Amino acid sequence: MTAPGYPTVREVVALDAMQVGSPRVVAGAEQLDRAVRWVHSSEVPDIASLLRGGELVLTTGIGLPADDDGIRAFIRELAEVGVSGLVVELGRRYPSTVPRVMAVAAEKLGLPLVELRRPTPFVQITEAVHARIVDAQLTELRATEEIHQRFTELSVEGAEPAEVVHQAAQLSGCPVVLENLGRKVLAFDAAGGRAEPLLDGWEQHSRQVRVTGRTGYDGDAGWLVTTVGARGQDWGRLLLRWPADGPPPTRLTILLERAASTLALGRLIRRDEEGLERQLHGTLLAALLDHSLPVDEVALRARALGVPLDRRRLVGVVVRPLTAETEVTAAQARLRDLADATTQAVREAKLAGLTSALDGYVVGALLAVKSGTDEDVALTRFAAALRKGREEVLIAAGSGVDSLREARRSLVEARQVADAARHDTPSSVPVLRLPNVGLAGLLHLLRDEPRLQTFVERQLGALLAYDAKHPRDPLLPTLRVYLESGRNKSIAAAAAHLSRPAFYERLARIGRVLGVDLDSVPACLSLHVALLAWEAIRSE
Repeated sequence: MTAPGYPTVREVVALDAMQVGSPRVVAGAEQLDRAVRWVHSSEVPDIASLLRGGELVLTTGIGLPADDDGIRAFIRELAEVGVSGLVVELGRRYPSTVPRVMAVAAEKLGLPLVELRRPTPFVQITEAVHARIVDAQLTELRATEEIHQRFTELSVEGAEPAEVVHQAAQLSGCPVVLENLGRKVLAFDAAGGRAEPLLDGWEQHSRQVRVTGRTGYDGDAGWLVTTVGARGQDWGRLLLRWPADGPPPTRLTILLERAASTLALGRLIRRDEEGLERQLHGTLLAALLDHSLPVDEVALRARALGVPLDRRRLVGVVVRPLTAETEVTAAQARLRDLADATTQAVREAKLAGLTSALDGYVVGALLAVKSGTDEDVALTRFAAALRKGREEVLIAAGSGVDSLREARRSLVEARQVADAARHDTPSSVPVLRLPNVGLAGLLHLLRDEPRLQTFVERQLGALLAYDAKHPRDPLLPTLRVYLESGRNKSIAAAAAHLSRPAFYERLARIGRVLGVDLDSVPACLSLHVALLAWEAIRSE
């Protein structure tokens, strides 16, 4: 493939203006696809010093050296400066053919050498080639202008990534793929071809495509690649499949970079818009939680944001990752992404709602479910949309309410359920609600209650004091195994890896320390509740 706008030596030889001279290639036939940047006629032997490379040199040879060494030097200088080829008209200096030494030198250096066996007006060749170069460059310029115009329109319209990728494929006629930094395909267009061969094993294939710089061409893989991102934050790559030999034309590089800029700008605009919108969402959610705005004003502002909360079933929701992020910056970025995903899930579930990060740990949402829509079905649909292709998250919901004045209760309950679920999380439940958190969850909610703490001390204080004095032989683990085994001493002994006599002796010691009968169901129930409460208190 040649540079854009430039014909090859082969194409120049085929022109009518050149065919007048009955051209014959005598050397460098394998290099005929070199680009001709310009045509220059000369009869001086030191013409190479005036050239910059890419020229097709026309000569009759009347000024060339007469000796073999001089001819070799002339050919070598042309090759070194990078001319695309040498055309020699026969008749004046060389009657029937170019000198053999010239042909041998040109062949050795890979320089295309063409002889014209009939008189040929050089000016006609020059005009024909230059006209072709100018026409091709004008065509390239028009195509580039169309690229800029098309992607400017897409930027103004706020086109989605899939549309930008489609337009890039349409303008180039080549398959185009947009991937994130994890090599996952975000959008693609096969340019009329089949998607399966393009995307099959994509991640493995993509990791083999390597280029230097932000834009480059991997000739082995056949992909033109540019990085997508702005403000120093790259988030993906845009790849164009180039099936031909040689690098793609500059026009396609411009096209791909312009498409990448449109994608980056669109993401920034959407993030800025959604960031401002989510700030307003966060303000309204905070107002509901801390009563900083009248409820009627919250409803009015929400309606102005396109979130109708009147005459709808309202459900508070809290979303958080199941695994904590230790690095602060990473945790913030992760929470922003989760807020983005939550907003998108609300849309995909065809719900309305306010969504925003509530603090540095969770994302909150107040979902508005239309009358006549099953609340549980709507929540399940929302959860499915949120979990699609994402890391595991915990989704907790409060009780549905019919008035915005009661929305705070639903939001607070959702947060409490999310906190309680840290200790008792049924993995099969898509959205956790208060009945799902169990006794451990309830005790976790009450962990700051002084009366609960007093109860724990009254029930377990003596045993905790005993274990503090005997750290190498604590009794609390034995009590836990016994209670969790349903008071089945044989099972508990096996779980504790103790013989039955040894286990029975330890139970007797626990009974003496606590002053209780461990065969009593009410006594063991109280101890089990106290043990769960103690663990909830210690978890903070």
